Amino acid sequence: MRIGDAAAAAGTTPRALRFYEERGLLTAPPRTASGQRRYGPDDVARLRVIRELLGLGLTVEDLRVVADRIQLLAENPHRPCAECASNSPGTSVVERRLAAMDAEIGRLSRLRDRLARRTGQPSTTLR
Repeated sequence: MRIGDAAAAAGTTPRALRFYEERGLLTAPPRTASGQRRYGPDDVARLRVIRELLGLGLTVEDLRVVADRIQLLAENPHRPCAECASNSPGTSVVERRLAAMDAEIGRLSRLRDRLARRTGQPSTTLR
């Protein structure tokens, strides 16, 4: 399928596909005689995993570290993280991202509490 069709099937844009290819998240697909990229179902599955991981808060740079493992999730989307070795690059990427998220949640909770106190609103922080 052509780039526009692959992008639509994965819920993204052709520009994003080219960006993922430039960043090493996708391998360069084969091209037609006229130079158009040709994608297959495996590429779309990989794109869906990339989009899901980005939606979960990982960054493109995070995914670059584990680009060689993205295909494992594309082949088995329900693969439990427990199957990952504790010393794998993916584990440290996820641990760092979770720590960053926890720090941001803490910062936002403190900010919310300060604003609530300042405005006389109830402090009902979700913790």
